[in-house]
Amino acid sequence: MKKKKKWYEKKKWWIWGAIILILTVVMIYNRIKPLPPGISYASDTYTIPEGDVDFLYDLTYQKDGKELYEQSIFDEVFQTIEEADDFLILDLFLVNGYTKGDRDYPKISETLSRKIEEQMKKKPDLKVVFISDEVNTTYGSHQAKQIEPLEKLGAEVVFTDLNRLRDPNLIYSGVWRTALGWFGQDGYGWLPNPMAPSAPKVTMRSYLKLLNVKANHRKVVISEDSGLILSANPHDASGFHSNIAFQVKGDIIKDMVKAEKAVADFSGGDLNAFPSEKEVNDSVKAPPSSERSVTAQILTEREIQKGVVKALDDAKKGDEAWIGMFYLADRDIIDAIEDAAERGVDIRLVLDPNQNAFGQEKIGLPNLPIAAELHKLENEHITIRWYNTNKEQYHTKFIYVKGKKQSTVIGGSGNYTSRNLDDYNLEENLKLTAPSDNKTMVEVDDYFDRIWNNKNGTYTVDYEKYQDKLPAVKYVMYILQKIFQVTTY
Repeated sequence: MKKKKKWYEKKKWWIWGAIILILTVVMIYNRIKPLPPGISYASDTYTIPEGDVDFLYDLTYQKDGKELYEQSIFDEVFQTIEEADDFLILDLFLVNGYTKGDRDYPKISETLSRKIEEQMKKKPDLKVVFISDEVNTTYGSHQAKQIEPLEKLGAEVVFTDLNRLRDPNLIYSGVWRTALGWFGQDGYGWLPNPMAPSAPKVTMRSYLKLLNVKANHRKVVISEDSGLILSANPHDASGFHSNIAFQVKGDIIKDMVKAEKAVADFSGGDLNAFPSEKEVNDSVKAPPSSERSVTAQILTEREIQKGVVKALDDAKKGDEAWIGMFYLADRDIIDAIEDAAERGVDIRLVLDPNQNAFGQEKIGLPNLPIAAELHKLENEHITIRWYNTNKEQYHTKFIYVKGKKQSTVIGGSGNYTSRNLDDYNLEENLKLTAPSDNKTMVEVDDYFDRIWNNKNGTYTVDYEKYQDKLPAVKYVMYILQKIFQVTTY
């Protein structure tokens, strides 16, 4: 009996050792594995006439006791769709109309789908590719109501293969890939949908996949005439968020198409649905020559982080760096902010207080602890204001570095977090460099001046308004979440 017991004990330890070894290999490999071709990409730089670059924004603010809305982003998106003749490529993260029913939200997702459908009927030869994230099917629990019907009309619909991306949630994703993911996602939902009570029920397997916490977070719309890079989602419940977007024309559109083709390629999409290189070259209109121009570049994934850090590192004493951000938690960027302030660069941060998400109360993470960290430096060159949110979010994601002669703007989908910028999510931003008196730079400067100084309305509030909302327990929660990587930032 003793010999049998010893043999069993040895066998048990061999089994456990093998399991731990397999999990470790799976975790490490999927954390550092090669990215699919075309991901984490910096395009060539393009010279664009200043008239072919437009800065767009949505703002929700308070004035005379009323909540007011200025919205231009999706008006331009819808116009781009209506004017598409040859091709239309969309890569949009969150596209649905599910809400809590607590207010009359704009029907952005339904309008988007209808506009595409109408244009496809009007232009039968129009090539349409719609790339999105599995969040719109709650990871396989139901159809994407606003997206999948377009497939019947001939659009190429591609849901991003998130399994091909690296894993930010190291331990959990290793277990999921090894033991849970094999069960698939199909089935009848029976659990409440985390998006909204009105959304279809979901399966337990969908919740298990959701916990991998990664996404195709891009927000891009491209036609032969123009390309739009947004911070905004065509999601009804996000309809009152404050956001920004940039629209560009000319040859840079070719690189925008290339970046989207890379996503479709690794996700099993039909690349023949895209316009060929010749079709893109023939369709994209060459811009007229202009003495006043902008240098533009597409940045995706980690290249966004590199671009932001370089812009901050290049800033000189007396320059200004303005950041409007939904989530700020990336250490490389935070360190670059602190270093720039030490050199005498004036840093002005407009941050969302992280009090609300999809109608649910949040506890201020990550922005409250990060703002507290920066505030404790007591550096006169760092000033923080909170956007004065109500039930909406300051969902903006961009930086403006204002030099005496030349300025840089980088904006788009990417929050300043490890998940967004360390090659876990898919993201896309536009980098613009131009003389400081350039039209776009002046418009961005006016935007920050308006919301910082509360011109013709109340947009931002002092740092002190939320300073007391970070008790020690929240800071401990922030640190623990970062260590165990169970966050969306």
